[in-house]
Amino acid sequence: MFSGLLIALAAGCKVAPEPIDYGADACQFCRMAIVDQQHGAEIVTNKGKVFKFDAVECMMNHLREVEAQSVSLFLVNTYPRPGELLDATQASYLVSKGIPSPMGEYLTAFENEAQAVEAQIKHGGDVYTWQEINNRFKD
Repeated sequence: MFSGLLIALAAGCKVAPEPIDYGADACQFCRMAIVDQQHGAEIVTNKGKVFKFDAVECMMNHLREVEAQSVSLFLVNTYPRPGELLDATQASYLVSKGIPSPMGEYLTAFENEAQAVEAQIKHGGDVYTWQEINNRFKD
């Protein structure tokens, strides 16, 4: 019986993303319903706990409350691929008043720098790397 419990516990600690149920899931940080498929985000801890966010800025604000070392996966929806979660550490970010985000930070993720620069040319704003966005939210 004891070994069966260990197996059940081990199976429950799977470190993997979960799909966001848009319109039903609530943001871990601000508690708003997650409806925008271009700005959602998610973190998965080393223990497999999943936290979902309605905007990248909510995820970044939540990270002020947790140790970054406890997070295994950082994921974001990107502007060109709504609803699909991608590695946030490899994404590029645009802060532009031309693309509103759910929480008013005008922060949008893109798959790569080229996409972010293309959007910057169209909408204005500033392009950031993952590390630069982290630093912007630590201040």
